[in-house]
Amino acid sequence: MSFAYLAVLGASIACMVLVDVRLRLVFAVPGGARRAAVLVATGVAFFLLWDLAGIALGIFHRAENPVSTGLLLAPELPVEEIVFLAFLTYLTLVVYAAMRRIASARAHTASVQEHLAATREDGR
Repeated sequence: MSFAYLAVLGASIACMVLVDVRLRLVFAVPGGARRAAVLVATGVAFFLLWDLAGIALGIFHRAENPVSTGLLLAPELPVEEIVFLAFLTYLTLVVYAAMRRIASARAHTASVQEHLAATREDGR
């Protein structure tokens, strides 16, 4: 039994929390913690149902490996899968929020540049 994969997932989630708090993207947005928690829980539930369907259909199989705990929540469903699904969902929310912020900043910059160009033309 090894906790290596679980530790890497935990460290990855911790890094995402640092990015989130530093840039105030998802959970760190004022008033956004509840919404973010619901989104993460919904994403985990969706992907867990997807995994369970794949397991039931014989599509997904768990392979023994030296980096996992070996603890199963259900046949073919390791405990690390839930943590991975939480990380995947949280990562998606952070990337989405960051991309929205970048797009908004670019649109604002373009608007300011157009305004400055129009002001220069009017002043000539």
